[in-house]
Amino acid sequence: MITENAGTSTRLAPFTMALIANFVWINASEVFRYFAFVMPMMREALPMITDVAPMNIPVFMIWGVWDTVLVLTATLIPWMAMQVFGSSVQRAALYGTGVWMSVFMILWLGLYNMNLATVEVLAIALPMAWLEMVVAALIVWWFTARNQKQTQ
Repeated sequence: MITENAGTSTRLAPFTMALIANFVWINASEVFRYFAFVMPMMREALPMITDVAPMNIPVFMIWGVWDTVLVLTATLIPWMAMQVFGSSVQRAALYGTGVWMSVFMILWLGLYNMNLATVEVLAIALPMAWLEMVVAALIVWWFTARNQKQTQ
């Protein structure tokens, strides 16, 4: 169950808590990965493209949309999978890997296929994104497990 009856409880629903925690985790992870690795590596790899990896208001707005969709995806898909297939640490890692494959593998392989990313960028970006998605799924698992203990 994603929501709870507001009349029976004043605490936030576990899904909402997982969503908030993942919002903080994923945004911090995305900003770190981008500024520490991806942006400088993309600028080095693609100097012939003017204004590659720019930092301006339109980019930040699109990044906000990207992060919102990513947080919702990284929280909702593992949450639904845990409701249907069960939850455990191993399954959370599997669900996080599935989200990673359907978001980041497709993104980075597409960029690589169009010569817009290098193997070096993929070697950094993909493992870090995998860790980000697995941790996000583990956050969902933690709130799911807490909720199950509290309702027993």
